Amino acid sequence: MEINWIAVGWIIDMIINGFLWLIILAFSLFLIDMTDTWTRKAIKLIDKADTWTRKAIDNIFEWVQKNNLKMLSSIILLIILGILAQLEIIPKLIT
Repeated sequence: MEINWIAVGWIIDMIINGFLWLIILAFSLFLIDMTDTWTRKAIKLIDKADTWTRKAIDNIFEWVQKNNLKMLSSIILLIILGILAQLEIIPKLIT
């Protein structure tokens, strides 16, 4: 009985490839889990920053409205609109 070395090599290659992909999959799952944790932390931080920014802007506008400072309110509005225009948010809102 002859041994078909091509078939034996092919089977060994498939087994080694399987183990290699198993190792790659385990590493990828660990990496995905780690980046998922980082993403959740970043979203929580962004939420805190967004809440703080909205509260600060609201307080500034209330203070300006209470003191009837039209010139200061127009400058603040100009700064905010300038920032939004630089971030290309205003053209996205318009279209």
